[in-house]
Amino acid sequence: MKKYTIKDIADLAGVSKGTVDRVIHKRGKVSKKALESVTKLLEEINYQPNLIARNLKNNKVYRICILIPDPEVDDYWSPCIHGINSVINELNAFGIHIETVLFNSKSTKSFLNANENVQKLSPDAVLMVPFFYKETLIALEDYHKLGIIVSTINNRIESEVVKGFVGQDLHQSGRVAAKLMQSTTQKKGDIVIIHIDEKYKNAIHMQEKERGFREYYKQFNHFENTIITLKLKRTDFEISLINFLNEHENLAGLCVTTSKGYQVADVLSKINAAKVSLIGYDLVNENVTHLKNGVIDFLIHQNPKQQAYLGLKSLAEHLLFEKELPNEILLPIDIINSENVKPFMRD
Repeated sequence: MKKYTIKDIADLAGVSKGTVDRVIHKRGKVSKKALESVTKLLEEINYQPNLIARNLKNNKVYRICILIPDPEVDDYWSPCIHGINSVINELNAFGIHIETVLFNSKSTKSFLNANENVQKLSPDAVLMVPFFYKETLIALEDYHKLGIIVSTINNRIESEVVKGFVGQDLHQSGRVAAKLMQSTTQKKGDIVIIHIDEKYKNAIHMQEKERGFREYYKQFNHFENTIITLKLKRTDFEISLINFLNEHENLAGLCVTTSKGYQVADVLSKINAAKVSLIGYDLVNENVTHLKNGVIDFLIHQNPKQQAYLGLKSLAEHLLFEKELPNEILLPIDIINSENVKPFMRD
């Protein structure tokens, strides 16, 4: 396919190179006749501007901040750093500056402070984990006022301010967890949805998973047992869980909605509890250990590395090359057991 220059197009349309440049870049005044002539020709030759060359010529440096929980506090987020570094390496030659800002996933104050620090940097775009629902809405309003583009990963927030989302359908993820539970329970009994270490009312990701889980079981009229919600805090975790298990002897399965499934598995192993089905999330090392030794039956892999990579790259390419920013990129809901875990650990 022939590559047309601005001069080629100007000659074919019978106008000046300046007129063609103004039409392509949609700037300056152009007569109606010239606009129609050039536009028609561009369509006929399927003209694609060299956006990379244009960006380098403009010498514009774009800044993106990515706001994620501190991996030192919660290891689930460690793979995000690898995803971020991959984008930095790929786009290092272009005018893009990517800065990672961390917050404590156990502190709403830390989250708000981190957002304030990002706003002071005046980036062109922000990729954030909307970890706390109420505080996220406050931050989004501030970004909107500043004209900063915002995309999210991991948790979906319904807001016109958010231009893109990368992650799983968490409602469907809850249904998948329920299907796995139904498939692995070896006896009739109650099922427990366990939320660990977060305020449920301010954690959309927990709510969506539980909603999907419960919805799945509603379709079975023959399910005679109870689905129980249990919220546990790290301060008295072990005692609270043991007391709960002692008070509820008729349990068939446990589902942990976060990456902390290993904490439940630790207690079950310690007290030598009778076998119950245990479904968890995420490939943190402690979870994988219990997956291999059979205490955890299945893990759902949320792929935080790919979330960070795709979310960041989409924003960067939107700024650099004017690519359309996708409204959502839904990742597959990967089901991991002891037999197929090894390849995923190389992600």
